[in-house]
Amino acid sequence: MKKIRRKSIIPLAVVLLASGLPRNGLCVEAKSDEIVVTAPAEKASKPLAEKRAKTSDTAAMLNDTPGVSLATGGGASSLPVIDGLADDRLRIILDGMGLICSCPNHMNPPMSTINPNQVGEIKVFAGIVPVSLGGDSIGGTIVVNSPEPEFASPQQKSINKGEVGAFYRGNSHAIGGNISATHATETFSITYRGAYAQADNYKAGDDFKSFTATGRPGRDLPKNEVGSTAYETQNHALDMAWRNSDDLYEVKLGYQHIPCQLYPNQRMDMLDNKESSLNLHYLGKKGWGKLDARFYAENVDHYMDFGQDKQYYYGSAPVIASGMPMYTNGVTLGAALKADINLSSKDVMRVGTEMQWYRLDDWWPPSPSELPAGWTNPMTGYHSAGMAPNTFWNINNGKRDRYAIFAEWEAKWNPAWTTMLGTRVEMVKTDAGNVQGYNNDPTGMYYSGYLLAANQFNALDRQRTDINFDLTALARYTPDDRQTYEFGFARKTRTPNLYERYSWSRNSMALIMNNFVGDGNGYLGNPDLKPEVAYTFSAGLSWHNADKSRELKVSPYFTLVHDYIDAVQWNRTTNLPGTNAPGQFGILKFMNQEARLYGVDFSGRTPLGKNALGDWSMKGLLSYVNGSNLDTGSGLYNIMPLNAKVALQQKSAGWSNTLELVAVKSKTEVSQPRQEISTPGYALVNWSGSYTYKNLRFDFGVDNILDRFYYLPLGGAYTGQGMTMSTTGTPYGIAVPGMGRSVYVGMKYKF
Repeated sequence: MKKIRRKSIIPLAVVLLASGLPRNGLCVEAKSDEIVVTAPAEKASKPLAEKRAKTSDTAAMLNDTPGVSLATGGGASSLPVIDGLADDRLRIILDGMGLICSCPNHMNPPMSTINPNQVGEIKVFAGIVPVSLGGDSIGGTIVVNSPEPEFASPQQKSINKGEVGAFYRGNSHAIGGNISATHATETFSITYRGAYAQADNYKAGDDFKSFTATGRPGRDLPKNEVGSTAYETQNHALDMAWRNSDDLYEVKLGYQHIPCQLYPNQRMDMLDNKESSLNLHYLGKKGWGKLDARFYAENVDHYMDFGQDKQYYYGSAPVIASGMPMYTNGVTLGAALKADINLSSKDVMRVGTEMQWYRLDDWWPPSPSELPAGWTNPMTGYHSAGMAPNTFWNINNGKRDRYAIFAEWEAKWNPAWTTMLGTRVEMVKTDAGNVQGYNNDPTGMYYSGYLLAANQFNALDRQRTDINFDLTALARYTPDDRQTYEFGFARKTRTPNLYERYSWSRNSMALIMNNFVGDGNGYLGNPDLKPEVAYTFSAGLSWHNADKSRELKVSPYFTLVHDYIDAVQWNRTTNLPGTNAPGQFGILKFMNQEARLYGVDFSGRTPLGKNALGDWSMKGLLSYVNGSNLDTGSGLYNIMPLNAKVALQQKSAGWSNTLELVAVKSKTEVSQPRQEISTPGYALVNWSGSYTYKNLRFDFGVDNILDRFYYLPLGGAYTGQGMTMSTTGTPYGIAVPGMGRSVYVGMKYKF
């Protein structure tokens, strides 16, 4: 099957303006090679190096951050969740670029486009977010930056350095490596960074399924093997920078190729994904402050079909078939300009504008299949599901354009009090072209699912324009160097994504292809969706000693969301609300409703003293969030249950060791319309260590030492093997299991 390419229409007039690496509002400026969690003051800093050996998923590097959990995706593409809000409800900024998922199943989220070995810094803004870092989101903001460019000092002729590394993880037989090289003078710097990772399916701690491929249309797997969790990724980045005394110019080129990434909670798999980006940045120091400009462009070519664990079987032999090819092309252009104006020695005004133009095409070619006799319909040579003879257009020439202006005033009134007040206004315009289904035959069984629904959709005026208004007010009180108190309020707004508004087909097969939450159900879009508007109250209380080696933090929050985009059960035949059969996957339609979330995050650390084995310390965190749909009384989807972590740490010379206990309560508050699967509680014990000698570093550890079996609370429904287009081949009620015992080792050498 040849891939059909369709170029999106891009605006010819592009203003070359962009926002650079933003200041952190009230938070302390972060150092390189760490994670900074802020609300918006700095909460914690964690070295990234120890995390790179154990994961190829950049989002997973946030796994021990207060208030942050992970929703299962591919092995390198999980979705971060902050205080119960995830995916498009968060703003993800990658080297100043606000990128967008180009997939009906959100298989290529922004954080998946960068390998952990290419990350220099991650900043997490939970709760209240400065408007200079917000926009088009109702949750927090995650800022991911590659390492800053290095330049030679006047005493050096040049800098020539690099790094090479490799890792192995036992459970999934994952292997990979990374390499980087830098050459720099006083005024010019160039760096290449490359990374590769590959993994097989991982094994759970015990058998979790009774079925095999015998008598079933699916690939046989061991009963403890979690199907469709294998992946392969390749990442390349070339960064160039020039500077003089007051100006910095940067050019960043990025390219990612994912030949294969399988998904245990989706009906399809990513079988090819190519992403390329251009990022131009200017940062200038002026007498009045600084000027920051950026222009970026990204292109994504995405292909989905059935991976090896979901291929059809006929008898005991696999069917050689094209399956159901699905293609997506997404193009993003972004530009922004920001100025930090020093009003006085104590006051800074930040003003800026941002623009983004996004185009999306999502099409599924007809599906010819070489099936045995008796498996074809009258359209000879085509699959019996009727996926022919047309190309199915899921989104045709989708458009989502944003234009924003903001102003933010930060004032330090005295040594104890600092405030920040900001406002942001955005105009978001969405639209989509005419569509068609696989089969326009009015006598066929798919008439109502294709032709009728397509005609109704095409008759609509689909253009929508939203005017969104955000407001942030923050105050910090620091009476001395041992306590800090922060309070804030925010109004934040998010316009629906293109799939939420414009996925149109009422055919059951097409519906379950539009599912970016991984719950096994099918979703119908709603062009009349209104933007979500969230009102958040948050506080951050910190007690610590002068050097913050001993600290306790408490961060409560409350969020009320008007026009929250949830889902209602839907009758696809009558196109009216309906009731799905209990214990089975069903059809839902996106709908605006009211929602409420509240919770609290605790974190702390303390030194325990020294002995012959080195320095000892302890750290821990506890997070609780409750989310409810106020219209239905149901729980919200993918809310992490009460969870806690306690870690004992030891450091001596070049050695470091951490013994960690992870405890998660059972998940019983679930989304009723989605028939979300409950999960039992569990406890895991992990150990990690490292040894550094001069330029050589070794990382090693064992996750889930006791090989406990558990289900992932945010893992969604297991659809990882068999004929996933059928409920017969996809047993309802099995959540995605977590990984069993895994030993890992990693090595890096700097030269």
